[in-house]
Amino acid sequence: MTVLQDAQRTDPTPPVRKRRRRATALSGSDRIVLLVMVGVPTLLHLALVWIPTLSSVVLSFSSWDGIGDLSTIKFVGFQNYVDIFTAYPRFWPAVQHNLIWLAFLLVLPTSFGLLLAVLLDRKLKFTRIYQSILYLPVVLALAMVGFIWQLMYEPNLGLVNNLLGIEHTNPIDWLGNSDINIYAVLIAAGWKHTGYVMLLYLAGLKSFDPSLKEAAALDGANGWQTFWRVTFPVLKPINVIVLVITVIEGLRAFDIVYAINRGRNGLELVSVLITDNIIGESSRIGWGSALAVILLVISLGFIITYLVQVFRREDRT
Repeated sequence: MTVLQDAQRTDPTPPVRKRRRRATALSGSDRIVLLVMVGVPTLLHLALVWIPTLSSVVLSFSSWDGIGDLSTIKFVGFQNYVDIFTAYPRFWPAVQHNLIWLAFLLVLPTSFGLLLAVLLDRKLKFTRIYQSILYLPVVLALAMVGFIWQLMYEPNLGLVNNLLGIEHTNPIDWLGNSDINIYAVLIAAGWKHTGYVMLLYLAGLKSFDPSLKEAAALDGANGWQTFWRVTFPVLKPINVIVLVITVIEGLRAFDIVYAINRGRNGLELVSVLITDNIIGESSRIGWGSALAVILLVISLGFIITYLVQVFRREDRT
């Protein structure tokens, strides 16, 4: 007993606390694994995202053809931005096409995706099969979507003209006509976007508290009133996510138009102009970087808005 009492006097740390310290302490190998798991993705993110982004910002104030060494870079201040806004005839049509792209995705595919989510949330028969079919276009790359719809829009053998019965009499060149090809491509992009929006809204509806609908029914609200006054306001976080994703999709659209006709003849977009100026025949790194910065600033406006909404929601909870 004397030995046990002496040990307790010399070591005042309770046995439970000592075990907790041993459990929380990291060994040398654990620290190495943790460092690798955190450090490697961080380095890759810096190398592949932030360093090129900051380099583009710096190069946007310069004139450089990308061929000579770095000593040939000539800084021109804001001249690239002034020339793009005032003396680049392809810029404003590309901005207009991006705005049309964005408005279309916000109105039609988003609304249709919400409608499909509401219908599938009613636990219809074969709901999972419908979800899989409607979500299938989302897993396809936009370049693949463009190739599929090229076949469908083919004037003589395409599905669209055959369904309209005009494949031989007066076939419509959906992708060759610069007056209508942007809208034809938007239908293809909306086909992919609808499934993604549907999945987001369906996830929000699955987490919806059914008692709210029951309370609205007891108050005499019909299905339409219940949706707009109860369900839709509760989906506000999903609405913000859908808005941000749709804006980003509308601004960064590139693959599908480049796969169809390299983004020309009515399909010009800002992302195509960036590619043409950086890796095109007339390599103008400064102009391409300035265009990329303009697109980045517009995108950041919506992303920052989304983050502010998220942080406010966390503060309220």
